[in-house]
Amino acid sequence: MLRRAADRAADRHAATPSTATPSTATPSGATPSGATPSTATPSAADVPAAAVPGETDHPWFLTASQRGNPATRLRPWTEGNDARPRVHGARYFDVLADALDDAGPGDLVLFTDWRGDPDERLREAGPTVVGQLVDACRRGAVVKGLIWRSHLDRLRFSSEENRDLSEDVCEAGGEVLLDQRVRPLGSHHQKFVVVRHPDRPADDVAFVGGIDLAHSRRDDADHAGDPQAQRFSSRYGPKPAWHDAQVELRGPAVSDVETVFRERWEDPAPLSRLPWYAITDRLRGEDQRADRLPAMLPDPPRAGSCAVQLLRTYPNRWLGGYPFAPDGERSVARAYAKVLRRARRLVYVEDQYLWSTAVARVFADALRREPGLHLVVVVPRYPDQDGAFTLAASHLGHAQALELVRAAGGDRVQVLDVENHAGEPVYVHSKVCVVDDVWASVGSDNFNRRSWTHDSELAAAVLDDERDPREPRDPGGLGDGARRFARDLRLELWREHLDADDDAGLVDPDEAVGSIRRSAAALDAWYAGGRRGPRPPGRLRVHTVRYPPPWQRWLAAAAYRAFLDPDGRPARLKVRRRRSTGAGRGGRSGAGHPAG
Repeated sequence: MLRRAADRAADRHAATPSTATPSTATPSGATPSGATPSTATPSAADVPAAAVPGETDHPWFLTASQRGNPATRLRPWTEGNDARPRVHGARYFDVLADALDDAGPGDLVLFTDWRGDPDERLREAGPTVVGQLVDACRRGAVVKGLIWRSHLDRLRFSSEENRDLSEDVCEAGGEVLLDQRVRPLGSHHQKFVVVRHPDRPADDVAFVGGIDLAHSRRDDADHAGDPQAQRFSSRYGPKPAWHDAQVELRGPAVSDVETVFRERWEDPAPLSRLPWYAITDRLRGEDQRADRLPAMLPDPPRAGSCAVQLLRTYPNRWLGGYPFAPDGERSVARAYAKVLRRARRLVYVEDQYLWSTAVARVFADALRREPGLHLVVVVPRYPDQDGAFTLAASHLGHAQALELVRAAGGDRVQVLDVENHAGEPVYVHSKVCVVDDVWASVGSDNFNRRSWTHDSELAAAVLDDERDPREPRDPGGLGDGARRFARDLRLELWREHLDADDDAGLVDPDEAVGSIRRSAAALDAWYAGGRRGPRPPGRLRVHTVRYPPPWQRWLAAAAYRAFLDPDGRPARLKVRRRRSTGAGRGGRSGAGHPAG
């Protein structure tokens, strides 16, 4: 069974930052030597040219100054972590249920979510999300949560579900706040869980990624869909097949994920910045002020071979910035601008959108610089909404971005979508990137301007110190060496997409992109030939780009920029960006799309 094989392949990993040069980093995240200074790429990223004087650069990770947010308590990165990919909601929920079951008296459970459905089952026969959290409260654990307040259900959002989850946990003695401290049309899109044990720090764990505690997420590698489905585009049927990813972290990185939660929790700003919400909340007697959290524990002990850097997005919030990010934070965007300058052979992306020319430009620049670089992208076949207004804007933003990368890379760019063995499209909700089998990221951040500048996001970038011995041992040719976590993650995903039983033809990047191309071509040809004969193995098909008709494009472009893919940077950066590049036109929309 694919799920069991993937679980076995996932069970190991991570510690000191692995680079071609000796590491001088410490577990607290001091920076090592050996990097070529990064230069800014014209895009949504705004990366500083190099580390500040006295700060040692790193080939793959952002230094403290390159994060661009001196107000945060977050460390540059941590070492000695165990990192395990949890591909698919069913696998993640199963492991999460065990972690929540383990939370007892005096333990701490922290979580954030974009959408939370109280009745979502973590396993086929239960328990439910709310049942697990309530039971943890009753056992004496301290349970705290931050859920985006969301928009009305009639707009296909989740305000009622999020409120129900908050109220149920609060009644059991926990505290879950509905957080609307965002820009207009923005959202809190971070999705993570932390479980800490004061008496058993070796059991501390955090989960970071793109999987909400919500309907439609509990799917597996067979992609038959979650029986508890959320309302969705009719093109995906009544039970949408859903592809997603999370990463499980153990070791010092758990403390960093907790710090992300604490910074948001301790924000003194009102939970809602909209006066009509504030009035109704007072009338309802809603919790308006966060209680004090327990004192933060020391780091958990080292647990593996991975260095982990947490990457975030926070916008330049209007009418008073975040105290932990007064001008916002764009370390997600800055990290991609930096690592893609080091890409030489293969960049693999799974994403819900891949919108925005401002984001696509970073990939296009890399393709132009490196004539041997391949880009393989897996996206959903269709957007997640059917409405004519959002559909045209979605198609326009997506088509413009793909046109840009294809113009830069030609046939070195493959954009594909996924179906299950019944021929039903799979909704790709994962946010994954692997660069040269060295650096990998799993997070909540999509490849669009909204995720890179406007909504709160969290990703875990992983650099495994354990080299992979399979050839090619150094695919990028820069001395970094292939790393176990990054390569295993890519191969796990590609085995599933190609229906492969082993890694034959998939380890070497050049062979691998050929295998992908042949598999997608064979499946497309089978359909074009009337589906005669056995269905070829594999689930990937060449992705078709759909431009809206000319008469819709002007309105679609305006809607795209203002609603689906807004820019959350300070005004001075937007002005500088337009003057220097003439760009800035362009999406996940926390406020424009229900899948988040």
